[in-house]
Amino acid sequence: MCAYAYAGERGAVADRHRVGVDHDFVVVANRLPVAVAEIRDGCVEWRRSPGGLVSALEPVVRRTDGVWVGWPGTADIAPDPWDTAGMHLVGVPLSVDEVEQFYEGFCNATLWPLYHDVIAPPVFDPRWWETYVRVNDRFAASVDCSAAPGATVWVHDYQLQLVPALLRLRRPDLRIGFFDHIPFPGYEIYAQMPWRRQIVRGLLGADLIGFQRRADAANFLRACRRAASLKTNGPSVHLPANRSEEPENQVGPSEDHAYATGGDAGRRVRVGCFPISIDWAAWADLAGRLHVQARAREIRSELGDPQIILLGMDRLDYTKGILHRLRAYEALLDAGLVGPPKSVFVQVASPSRDHVNQYQQLLQDVEALVGRINGEYATLSQPAVRYLHHSYPREEIAALYLAADVMLVTSLRDGMNLVAKEYVCCRHREDGALVLSEFTGAADEMGSAFLVNPHDIQGVKDAIMRASQVNPAEAGRRMRSLRKQVHDHDVTRWADAFLGCLRIAHPHEGR
Repeated sequence: MCAYAYAGERGAVADRHRVGVDHDFVVVANRLPVAVAEIRDGCVEWRRSPGGLVSALEPVVRRTDGVWVGWPGTADIAPDPWDTAGMHLVGVPLSVDEVEQFYEGFCNATLWPLYHDVIAPPVFDPRWWETYVRVNDRFAASVDCSAAPGATVWVHDYQLQLVPALLRLRRPDLRIGFFDHIPFPGYEIYAQMPWRRQIVRGLLGADLIGFQRRADAANFLRACRRAASLKTNGPSVHLPANRSEEPENQVGPSEDHAYATGGDAGRRVRVGCFPISIDWAAWADLAGRLHVQARAREIRSELGDPQIILLGMDRLDYTKGILHRLRAYEALLDAGLVGPPKSVFVQVASPSRDHVNQYQQLLQDVEALVGRINGEYATLSQPAVRYLHHSYPREEIAALYLAADVMLVTSLRDGMNLVAKEYVCCRHREDGALVLSEFTGAADEMGSAFLVNPHDIQGVKDAIMRASQVNPAEAGRRMRSLRKQVHDHDVTRWADAFLGCLRIAHPHEGR
């Protein structure tokens, strides 16, 4: 356990000491798998955090008896380490200013739009960068306090790209892996980042760096060559053996689990493609429960028992293509091809990053478009679009998956998109259809879906109609293929593949 104290607005770690249990396996992510639900009489009540990262990592942490290090999700709350739902948790505190500058600023207004092909313009603020460095250093310090000698540490996602190198400075005994859940952009986009070299060097503190797609790994390799001036020879990156440049001379990567050697007396880093997946058994169990199936039938009844239910299930984010799919559906309504009472489009948009201006604008744009469509095409008894700006528990989500005839996943850019895999898992009758953007990582694995370019509104329209009218035999063939892929490559296989590669990454070579 570590004791933290704030030093003014900078929120620096003022004191650190090791107390209690050190863990052999440590997961590090920006957020804990639980968030503050309510604070009453000085006691904090917790609820499960939403999101694909939590769903993917929860079973891994439980299975390994590991510890999860992350921010509790509320400013100025730093609880002592505690156990919940079969997991050990360690909270990393952030001040109000740090939430604004690190989380809402650099993470969500700089990195997120930049890494998603500048769908929205990124903001480059030096103050945000300074806070990003400071918070990453605090996460590294917390891991230092939690990790046993020689422990395995798995760092996750774009919020913590500096942690691997900062942690290696403190604890060269650790085996460090990093997994990037979002896309890594092409160098022409990444080059806009003023701190491009520092981020590459921060990531290269790891022994293994994983990406969702081969293209992301290739983009990172190019950034190593261009931003960090690392020489490459085929699949290897060679560095000058100059330890005085630590942590900047941590080794570079290669394609598909190949090696990079040199620097730090021969330490090498591996880079590979590790497509993330879902907890198949957990979602299949939910979909098989009688009360969930009953709820699915109830949902259809509440919607007026239409012939076709289309479903979108997303965080409210400009990367998800919600406006694009609404426009495609509006075009189908204009053409008289769909509409109440025969069909209804249900769009669930979970609240996300409410304090970021771009998300506030997106909320207004989505609500305005939904209002326009319903104003034109709704009947007294049934809307054309049922829009739900809420977060829902997993049982309700599973019921929605069971109720929906066609799932629409039209992301403009996505690292993976686990919603597509969750839907397929829940379709135990091997019916239903998935319309899937080719710009998702899931498209690499789920070729039996109806693949679309979400920018092509006519193409999305055509795919929706094909999915809605597909004959049962073809629908069954497609869904069986999709279900086999997801079943055979579940979250356990993903974690085992990554951690297996990390175990043989020779982290102590040359030390």
